[in-house]
Amino acid sequence: MADTAIDQVNQSYDEANKTPKNVFDLESFVGDLTVEEDACSDDISLEGLQQELEECKDDDVVTNILSKGVKLREYTKGVENNLRQVELDSIQEYIKESDNLVSLHEQIRDCDNILSQMETLLSGFQAEIGSISADIKVLQEKSMDMGLKLKNRKVAESKLAKFVEEIIVPPRMIDIIVDGEVNDEYLRTLEILSKKLVVAEVDPMIKNSKALKDVQPELEKLRQKAVSKVYDFLVQKLQALRKPKTNIQILQQSVLLKYKYVISFLKDHSKEVYNEVRTAYIDTMNKVLSAHFRAYIQALEKLQLDIATSNDLIGVEARSSGLFLRGREPLKNRSAVFALGDRIKILKEVDEPALIPHIAEASSIKYPYEVLFRSLHKLLMDTATSEYNFCDDFFGEEPMFYDIFAGPFAVIDEHFTSILPNSYDAIGLMLMILIIHQHQLIMSRRRIPCLDSYLDKVNIALWPRFKMVFDMHLSSLRNANVKTLWEDDVHPHYVMRRYAEFTASLIHLNVEYGDGQLDLNLERLRMAIDDLLIKLAKTFSKAKSQTVFLINNYDMTISVLKEAGPEGGKILVHFEDLLKSNTALFVEELLAEHFSQLIKFVKTRGSEDLSSNPDRPITVAEVEPLVKDFASRWKAAIELMHKDVITSFSNFLCGMEILRAALTQLLLYYTRLSDCIKRIVGGSALNKDLVSISSIMYEIRKYSRTF
Repeated sequence: MADTAIDQVNQSYDEANKTPKNVFDLESFVGDLTVEEDACSDDISLEGLQQELEECKDDDVVTNILSKGVKLREYTKGVENNLRQVELDSIQEYIKESDNLVSLHEQIRDCDNILSQMETLLSGFQAEIGSISADIKVLQEKSMDMGLKLKNRKVAESKLAKFVEEIIVPPRMIDIIVDGEVNDEYLRTLEILSKKLVVAEVDPMIKNSKALKDVQPELEKLRQKAVSKVYDFLVQKLQALRKPKTNIQILQQSVLLKYKYVISFLKDHSKEVYNEVRTAYIDTMNKVLSAHFRAYIQALEKLQLDIATSNDLIGVEARSSGLFLRGREPLKNRSAVFALGDRIKILKEVDEPALIPHIAEASSIKYPYEVLFRSLHKLLMDTATSEYNFCDDFFGEEPMFYDIFAGPFAVIDEHFTSILPNSYDAIGLMLMILIIHQHQLIMSRRRIPCLDSYLDKVNIALWPRFKMVFDMHLSSLRNANVKTLWEDDVHPHYVMRRYAEFTASLIHLNVEYGDGQLDLNLERLRMAIDDLLIKLAKTFSKAKSQTVFLINNYDMTISVLKEAGPEGGKILVHFEDLLKSNTALFVEELLAEHFSQLIKFVKTRGSEDLSSNPDRPITVAEVEPLVKDFASRWKAAIELMHKDVITSFSNFLCGMEILRAALTQLLLYYTRLSDCIKRIVGGSALNKDLVSISSIMYEIRKYSRTF
């Protein structure tokens, strides 16, 4: 209301003074300012007025008053009159509204009464709610107390039920343990009995309870009865293993493994009886498997094919060995003593099923020992794998395998010890080494380590024997009697063919195994055969026969080595070099038989420069006999060379290559002679007797087509 009054005063003042509003000029206003003198004028101080005016220059009311030049005292009186008028107006307005105010006052008083009643009502509700809250709290506490009691009772009930369940001996369990047969239900009952026995021993609450004293004698009687019953059951099953023609693996897998829990029961509750069962099983299987392997070995021995004896060596004379009826073996006879042949197929069959002796015997088939060796060890691997896994599954003891197989190992060792010292078959021994290597890989893939030491032992026994037999072959070459081995025949010698087949076989077998020591031994053998072959060649009286003999043997050796495979290596290269050098030597010897004068002239005079030797020039008279002699018989000489090559060399293709080389060399000699004649003074007179190069080429091609 004060603001309204001030606004009204200002409005009245503006209406009383209609003078226009000018811009406030403080300096001019101060200059015109007149102060009315009064009694108090001496007390008025104008100090600071300028600063206050500066501060109020932005105030609209002050600015308006100052700009109009109104006197302050008059302005004050005006404001007071206006305020008094406003007050009177307000009183009149209030009087007009007095009835409304009385009505409003009554309404407020009524509201206050209603609110007082509401307050009283809510206070009552609050008191009742407080009482209910206290009751709820009491009920909550009772509920929690009851819940805790219920939980404790449930825990007590659970423990008591578990206690009762673990300690009680149901009549049904007694009936099954005492009178029941050993079957799946019996095994389940054994598991329950085992749990009760274990709990009675390890659970402190049960162990110290008075109830156990009543039940424990009954549990002990049941334990003894169960142990006795399962022992009788296992002994009965072990006796079944001793019966003839029993399939041990089927009995183990389909019968014994179903009842392997009885072994766990004996382990936990009767260690002595378990040890008895374990010992009985080891003894039974040891005897049964030993008998099986002994019978199998005896049956295999009837199928053995004897390959070699101590006299079947590379350097031994054929007549003394008894293997060959003739002094020289036929070239195509592949003796199993030295040649690998089809015996290598055994390496592709290392994991094939073992031989069934009575079937093989019925077919009257004999086998090299490595076939029987593979079959025996295949049976050993399969039996050992099955037994090893069974011992682990049934007894939970892998080491007992070695106790079981002590007997079978001894039987096989006895057999092997009797066979190995009489084995002189180096190829067979090498095959057995590779078979053992393959069997080691198979057992490794199966992740069965039980035969590792045995297979290593066999491998260690085979290598020294192979080395001994190999050294016997080597000694037979070094100590060979050249006089008894020599035959007046330039065709490949049977000793060389033995060597070639033997070497090719070992090279082929060693490709996969990669034994460096064997490569060194083969190199020693190669040096020995080289020396022996040279000695045999020197026995021939003619140099040409010596060369033909060497060529035939080298060619045969190369053919055999290539036939065996591309693994000839250094040995193959060595014999190829020897063949090449001896072929060149034979070509010169063959041409010298028919064209010695021509070759001599070409080599000594044909390459001379006529101007460099004027004292002894080549004349027509010197060359004319050579030209006429060649023209008169060159075709006949080539035909004789052809027949000589055909009869001298066993390998038709080798003979073809040698004849072609001889004719090519002859053409070179004759070409050099023709070139020499062209340089001779008067040599054109011999043109009519010269054979044209094209004619010789035609003849060479004709023999090439013949081959």
